Amino acid sequence: MSFPFTSLYINGAHLPSSNSETFKVISPSTHQVVGVSASASSEDCQNAIIAASNAFRTWERTLLSERRNIFLRAAELLQSPNSRKYKDEIERAVREETGAMPVMTNYNWVASIGLLRDLASLGNVGELGGLSFPSERISGGTVVVERRAMGVIFASAPWNSPVNLTLRAILIPILCGNTIVFRSSEQSPRSQAIICDLFEEAGLPSGVFNFISTSRENAPRLTAEIIANPLVRKINFTGSDRVGRAIAIEAANHLKPCVLELGGKAPVVVLHDANITEAAKAIVHGALLHSGQICMSTERVIIQRKVYESLRDEICELVRTIKAGDSQTTADTKVRLGPLFSESSAQNVLDLLHEAQEAGANILAGDLKREKAFIQPHVMTDVKSGSRIWKQETFGPVIILTAVDSVEEAVELANASDYSLTAALWTSNLYAAKDVASRIHSGYVNINGSTIHSESAYGLVGLGGSSGYGRFSINDFTDMRVVVTHPPGPTSYPLFN
Repeated sequence: MSFPFTSLYINGAHLPSSNSETFKVISPSTHQVVGVSASASSEDCQNAIIAASNAFRTWERTLLSERRNIFLRAAELLQSPNSRKYKDEIERAVREETGAMPVMTNYNWVASIGLLRDLASLGNVGELGGLSFPSERISGGTVVVERRAMGVIFASAPWNSPVNLTLRAILIPILCGNTIVFRSSEQSPRSQAIICDLFEEAGLPSGVFNFISTSRENAPRLTAEIIANPLVRKINFTGSDRVGRAIAIEAANHLKPCVLELGGKAPVVVLHDANITEAAKAIVHGALLHSGQICMSTERVIIQRKVYESLRDEICELVRTIKAGDSQTTADTKVRLGPLFSESSAQNVLDLLHEAQEAGANILAGDLKREKAFIQPHVMTDVKSGSRIWKQETFGPVIILTAVDSVEEAVELANASDYSLTAALWTSNLYAAKDVASRIHSGYVNINGSTIHSESAYGLVGLGGSSGYGRFSINDFTDMRVVVTHPPGPTSYPLFN
């Protein structure tokens, strides 16, 4: 039986690995092989870096309008009503490789179109330009501060929203005039490789975007080799805080900067005057979408005691209308959650739940079981703030409820975490909301909204710790260079006085 094959993409050419190594991709839903991918060798990785470096010499000098037009052509190709090629390919690949439900497979297509259009409009002469002003120290001199592309960027994006997260990892660097070596997730190479054909058809020159996939076993060694290469100027990585720490350490060994978007343990603070019905829907949606496998997923809900019982009951009622299962093989309309990406991930969630229960937590919804990689949604209360399930990202369909008396206590619990990616606050008092939101230690705070909402033009940003640091922005993928023009004529130098 033959399976879809994902090749490497280096300098505009689809290639097998130089040593012919491959790896299999297993569906978390069916546990069957759904694809085979080339597994890059050290030689392949170095060739990708060289191709990107060579392309940079001309790409950094292209007109900004040309770069933007390529993005817009790519968006048109995705959206074209005359061709469903990309839409169908995205939805099929994401479903087969990651087990995603239709809402997420469609999101990968829709969000990618929006991201291409939004970031094309983000780049303008002002943002990518510079400043010019008279010198403070040289009479008649001028100072120009220029924003310049950095060079080769090494980028990685995860499997949980593979197409649009791949685009997010590469679009702003490319828009700024950089070139890319991109390493896919071992779980979703076919989904992420769709970008190769999309940009080739949109007219992106060869070498600007290079795609490699590696087996899980080879990934640490090859990642270290890529980071060590002197042609690589910066690293961006989206994924777990465990891998992010390893990448940060490797980059620090070579004094190379990183943009790291890592884990989340998003809190929702619900004040006594909140719209309970709307808050319950946003909380359940934010916690359970994609089975909780989103870095922005709601995990901790901190509720003022006056409305605790009513919100608890509404959340549990909503959760009981949702099941996890294989939507391809069941007619049960309650099945809206797919599998976790691996059986080991599902087991980790169960271990955290059991450990919390043994320490005194109460299970309000859920069965504390798993069926292979499928796990039903769970709601817990009476969780100790120092427990592992309070401190660690579960990356599963788990909601923790906690009652508090005061706003100060709510803010303190919201900030009792090493994560700082996103949060939400529910209240009908918008004046108080701005004050409370400013005290929550999070890169994003949504007032009366879900934790999984973000604005594409600004991206997400962790405030250090397990959520990482840096932002997918023009500032993060350009260098500031200062050019001072001295006036003609004789100059007095102290050494010769």
